[in-house]
Amino acid sequence: MDAGFTEYATARTAWLRKVAYLLCGDWHRADVLVQSAITRLYTNWPRASRAGNVDGYARRTLVNTFLAEQRTSWWRRVDLRGAGDSPAPGADVELALDLRAPLERLPARQRATVVLRYFCDLPVAETARALGCSEGTVKSQTAKAVDALRELLREPIREGRA
Repeated sequence: MDAGFTEYATARTAWLRKVAYLLCGDWHRADVLVQSAITRLYTNWPRASRAGNVDGYARRTLVNTFLAEQRTSWWRRVDLRGAGDSPAPGADVELALDLRAPLERLPARQRATVVLRYFCDLPVAETARALGCSEGTVKSQTAKAVDALRELLREPIREGRA
Protein backbone atom coordinates (compact mmCIF):
# COMPACT_ATOMS: atom_id res chain seq x y z
CA MET A 1 0.00 0.00 0.00
CA ASP A 2 2.63 2.55 1.01
CA ALA A 3 4.71 2.14 -2.16
CA GLY A 4 1.74 2.71 -4.46
CA PHE A 5 0.55 5.70 -2.47
CA THR A 6 4.03 7.22 -2.31
CA GLU A 7 4.47 6.80 -6.05
CA TYR A 8 1.11 8.42 -6.76
CA ALA A 9 1.61 11.30 -4.31
CA THR A 10 5.08 12.04 -5.66
CA ALA A 11 3.87 12.08 -9.25
CA ARG A 12 0.66 14.10 -8.76
CA THR A 13 1.32 16.58 -5.93
CA ALA A 14 2.48 19.38 -8.27
CA TRP A 15 -0.65 18.98 -10.40
CA LEU A 16 -2.90 18.96 -7.32
CA ARG A 17 -1.14 22.10 -6.08
CA LYS A 18 -1.90 23.92 -9.34
CA VAL A 19 -5.56 22.91 -9.13
CA ALA A 20 -5.69 24.00 -5.48
CA TYR A 21 -4.11 27.35 -6.35
CA LEU A 22 -6.69 28.00 -9.03
CA LEU A 23 -9.41 27.19 -6.53
CA CYS A 24 -8.18 29.40 -3.69
CA GLY A 25 -5.82 31.94 -5.31
CA ASP A 26 -3.08 31.59 -2.72
CA TRP A 27 -0.06 29.27 -2.86
CA HIS A 28 0.07 28.81 0.92
CA ARG A 29 -3.60 27.89 1.17
CA ALA A 30 -3.11 25.65 -1.87
CA ASP A 31 -0.40 23.78 0.02
CA VAL A 32 -2.76 23.32 2.98
CA LEU A 33 -5.55 22.07 0.70
CA VAL A 34 -3.20 19.61 -1.00
CA GLN A 35 -1.88 18.39 2.33
CA SER A 36 -5.45 17.77 3.53
CA ALA A 37 -6.38 16.01 0.29
CA ILE A 38 -3.24 13.83 0.32
CA THR A 39 -3.86 12.93 3.97
CA ARG A 40 -7.44 11.89 3.24
CA LEU A 41 -6.28 10.01 0.18
CA TYR A 42 -3.75 8.10 2.28
CA THR A 43 -6.35 7.10 4.86
CA ASN A 44 -8.63 5.85 2.07
CA TRP A 45 -5.90 4.54 -0.25
CA PRO A 46 -7.06 0.90 -0.42
CA ARG A 47 -10.54 1.94 -1.57
CA ALA A 48 -9.30 4.77 -3.84
CA SER A 49 -6.70 2.62 -5.59
CA ARG A 50 -9.22 -0.19 -6.18
CA ALA A 51 -11.69 2.25 -7.74
CA GLY A 52 -9.35 2.71 -10.70
CA ASN A 53 -9.61 6.52 -10.86
CA VAL A 54 -7.27 7.83 -8.21
CA ASP A 55 -7.03 11.23 -9.93
CA GLY A 56 -10.79 11.58 -9.74
CA TYR A 57 -10.83 10.62 -6.07
CA ALA A 58 -8.00 13.05 -5.27
CA ARG A 59 -9.61 15.83 -7.29
CA ARG A 60 -12.97 15.37 -5.59
CA THR A 61 -11.32 15.33 -2.18
CA LEU A 62 -9.46 18.53 -3.02
CA VAL A 63 -12.59 20.31 -4.25
CA ASN A 64 -14.67 19.13 -1.29
CA THR A 65 -11.99 20.37 1.11
CA PHE A 66 -11.94 23.75 -0.63
CA LEU A 67 -15.74 24.09 -0.64
CA ALA A 68 -15.98 23.06 3.03
CA GLU A 69 -13.34 25.64 3.89
CA GLN A 70 -15.29 28.33 2.02
CA ARG A 71 -18.40 27.56 4.05
CA THR A 72 -16.61 28.41 7.28
CA SER A 73 -16.32 32.07 8.13
CA TRP A 74 -12.70 31.91 9.29
CA TRP A 75 -11.17 32.21 5.81
CA ARG A 76 -13.53 35.03 4.92
CA ARG A 77 -12.58 37.06 7.99
CA VAL A 78 -8.82 36.60 7.87
CA ASP A 79 -7.02 37.19 4.60
CA LEU A 80 -3.74 35.32 4.91
CA ARG A 81 -2.40 36.38 1.55
CA GLY A 82 0.59 38.64 1.74
CA ALA A 83 2.09 40.99 -0.78
CA GLY A 84 4.85 38.41 -1.25
CA ASP A 85 2.65 35.89 -3.05
CA SER A 86 4.14 35.13 -6.40
CA PRO A 87 3.20 32.89 -9.30
CA ALA A 88 4.70 29.43 -9.59
CA PRO A 89 8.05 29.22 -11.33
CA GLY A 90 7.59 29.23 -15.09
CA ALA A 91 4.08 30.68 -14.90
CA ASP A 92 3.03 33.32 -17.40
CA VAL A 93 2.94 36.32 -15.06
CA GLU A 94 0.80 38.55 -17.28
CA LEU A 95 -1.78 35.81 -17.78
CA ALA A 96 -1.79 35.12 -14.04
CA LEU A 97 -2.39 38.79 -13.32
CA ASP A 98 -5.19 38.96 -15.88
CA LEU A 99 -7.02 35.87 -14.63
CA ARG A 100 -6.28 35.59 -10.92
CA ALA A 101 -8.28 38.59 -9.69
CA PRO A 102 -11.47 37.80 -11.66
CA LEU A 103 -11.24 34.10 -10.76
CA GLU A 104 -10.98 34.99 -7.06
CA ARG A 105 -14.13 37.12 -7.32
CA LEU A 106 -16.27 34.19 -8.46
CA PRO A 107 -18.31 32.34 -5.83
CA ALA A 108 -16.50 29.22 -4.61
CA ARG A 109 -18.76 26.74 -6.41
CA GLN A 110 -18.48 28.58 -9.75
CA ARG A 111 -14.72 28.84 -9.32
CA ALA A 112 -14.50 25.10 -8.66
CA THR A 113 -16.62 24.40 -11.74
CA VAL A 114 -14.44 26.58 -13.99
CA VAL A 115 -11.22 25.06 -12.66
CA LEU A 116 -12.45 21.50 -13.16
CA ARG A 117 -13.96 22.14 -16.60
CA TYR A 118 -11.22 24.27 -18.14
CA PHE A 119 -8.00 23.69 -16.21
CA CYS A 120 -8.53 20.00 -15.46
CA ASP A 121 -10.31 19.60 -18.82
CA LEU A 122 -13.04 17.41 -17.36
CA PRO A 123 -16.24 16.68 -19.26
CA VAL A 124 -19.53 17.78 -17.72
CA ALA A 125 -20.34 14.32 -16.32
CA GLU A 126 -16.99 13.97 -14.53
CA THR A 127 -17.22 17.51 -13.18
CA ALA A 128 -20.68 16.70 -11.81
CA ARG A 129 -19.29 13.60 -10.07
CA ALA A 130 -16.38 15.58 -8.63
CA LEU A 131 -18.72 18.25 -7.26
CA GLY A 132 -21.46 15.86 -6.21
CA CYS A 133 -24.16 17.59 -8.26
CA SER A 134 -26.17 17.10 -11.44
CA GLU A 135 -24.87 17.72 -14.95
CA GLY A 136 -27.43 20.50 -15.34
CA THR A 137 -25.99 22.25 -12.30
CA VAL A 138 -22.50 22.01 -13.78
CA LYS A 139 -23.73 23.52 -17.04
CA SER A 140 -25.55 26.39 -15.35
CA GLN A 141 -22.66 27.10 -12.94
CA THR A 142 -20.21 27.06 -15.85
CA ALA A 143 -22.38 29.44 -17.89
CA LYS A 144 -22.78 31.83 -14.95
CA ALA A 145 -19.06 31.71 -14.20
CA VAL A 146 -18.06 32.33 -17.82
CA ASP A 147 -20.49 35.26 -18.05
CA ALA A 148 -19.14 36.70 -14.80
CA LEU A 149 -15.54 36.27 -15.98
CA ARG A 150 -16.35 38.02 -19.25
CA GLU A 151 -17.72 40.98 -17.30
CA LEU A 152 -14.87 41.00 -14.81
CA LEU A 153 -12.24 40.82 -17.55
CA ARG A 154 -13.73 43.94 -19.14
CA GLU A 155 -12.96 45.91 -15.98
CA PRO A 156 -9.45 47.36 -15.82
CA ILE A 157 -7.20 45.69 -13.28
CA ARG A 158 -6.48 48.04 -10.40
CA GLU A 159 -2.89 48.89 -9.62
CA GLY A 160 -1.45 46.96 -6.70
CA ARG A 161 -4.06 44.20 -6.93
CA ALA A 162 -2.76 41.06 -8.55
